[in-house]
Amino acid sequence: MLRRWCVAAAAALVLATSAYAQDFPKRPITMIVPFAAGGTSDVIARAVADQMGAALGQTIIIENVGGAGGSTALARAARAEPDGYTIAIGNAGTNAATYTIYPKLPFTPDSFAPVAVVAKTFGIVALRKDFPAKDLKEFIDYARKNPGKVNLGHAGVGSSNYLICKSFVHAAGIDVQLVGYRGAALALTDAIGSQIDGVCDAAASVSQAIDDRLVKAVVVGSTVRLASLPELPTSAEAGLPEFEAQGWNGLFAPRGTPPEIIAKLNAAARAAVASEAVKKRFADLSTVAPDANELAPEVLQQLVTRDVAKYRTLLADDKK
Repeated sequence: MLRRWCVAAAAALVLATSAYAQDFPKRPITMIVPFAAGGTSDVIARAVADQMGAALGQTIIIENVGGAGGSTALARAARAEPDGYTIAIGNAGTNAATYTIYPKLPFTPDSFAPVAVVAKTFGIVALRKDFPAKDLKEFIDYARKNPGKVNLGHAGVGSSNYLICKSFVHAAGIDVQLVGYRGAALALTDAIGSQIDGVCDAAASVSQAIDDRLVKAVVVGSTVRLASLPELPTSAEAGLPEFEAQGWNGLFAPRGTPPEIIAKLNAAARAAVASEAVKKRFADLSTVAPDANELAPEVLQQLVTRDVAKYRTLLADDKK
């Protein structure tokens, strides 16, 4: 009798979950962005959220939650109800490197269900416009002659911008100060105002400032030049092929979110990155949309697993 009751209860739960997923979404969805407005993750999130909302027939509200390199936001996302109404955008910093830097976090990679990769990004090192170096070689030479005196801003320890900085400094073999901010836009503002010497940033948030000659870029950590910044040399062209900074942004839901809802969110993400609006926005930002075969949740999970292992080595000295 008890066994029959358990089977019936399980069947009822499956039917209820299926019906719930079929009606999803019935109200607005919140997308948590782990940084202040204006940075790379925020710009990408807003472009994708608009089109995902259109595909789902509901508004997706952006909630910027800065602090601790994105871990404050991810903790909030991990605690959210697994009902599809709270999702987060993350990257290799917030969802991989952070586990090495902050080993006592209240969440783990298993706290999240991957939804989809939504963007591929490229890291740039840009200097204040009056910095006494005109290219990468001169900058590295200057930094080596002035150890510890040059500073580069980023969006906080554990952010993707921080990883660009760490990768660059490691490849260049230089001693510089890395200055953390609550968001990439804040660091860029200080570089424009010559309060710091430069920034490590994604093309998505720094390309306009480069075009406007508010800062001067010296390298992009890519194997090919960016269409929007055709004069900016790749790391190999600039003489530092060891510098690689090609990243990703992905959407995550709390663990336990029903697979049917993950599937709906994934379908909306696919529609968003395929839309002309997102393609145009990404082109303006030197950001690339993933191919169709890169949009499966499993691909995002593979990236997280790969990068968790990668940054255990690169960031071994950064544990808090």
